Amino acid sequence: MAKKKSTKRNPKTQSPTPSLSHLDAHGRASMVDVGAKPVTQRRAVAEARVRISPALAERIAHNTLTKGDLLAVARLAGIQAAKRTDELIPLCHSLPLDSIDVRAELRTDHVYLWAEAKVNARTGVEMEALTAVSIAALTVIDMGKSIDQTMVIEGVRLLEKVGGRSGHFRAPATSIKQVKRVGA
Repeated sequence: MAKKKSTKRNPKTQSPTPSLSHLDAHGRASMVDVGAKPVTQRRAVAEARVRISPALAERIAHNTLTKGDLLAVARLAGIQAAKRTDELIPLCHSLPLDSIDVRAELRTDHVYLWAEAKVNARTGVEMEALTAVSIAALTVIDMGKSIDQTMVIEGVRLLEKVGGRSGHFRAPATSIKQVKRVGA
């Protein structure tokens, strides 16, 4: 009879399993208690793009959509969404944003969206930046859907995070051209 292999982990040879901070001791979803953490300056930058047809790109470029200025409305939608992130994502903390900068640019075959969120708080501001570009992208689709039903949201991601216990994070470069920050 063959001896059964042990499936137990050897803590000396294997890295620890990362824990999920939003799970309690019983595996239930719960909001993380950040009350004991210090207030620090935090910043996050996110991006997304919406691939569009040439016909829609032309209408955006000439600002001839019946719903109005797509780029301006997408920016405003992103700003509004960032301020309401805690209402949209169940376990997010309410954050008193110091600033949220959302940009929307028409490129050859897509609308490029970029957001930077800043806060002095006990928890990060990544979800606010990601929510801003996500809702801005959905707004592009809403405003352009009468012209182009083939739009695709792509590349929603965190570009950079500064502050907090985990320190500085910068995403690897991709083919999406990054918008330079004012004053950078």
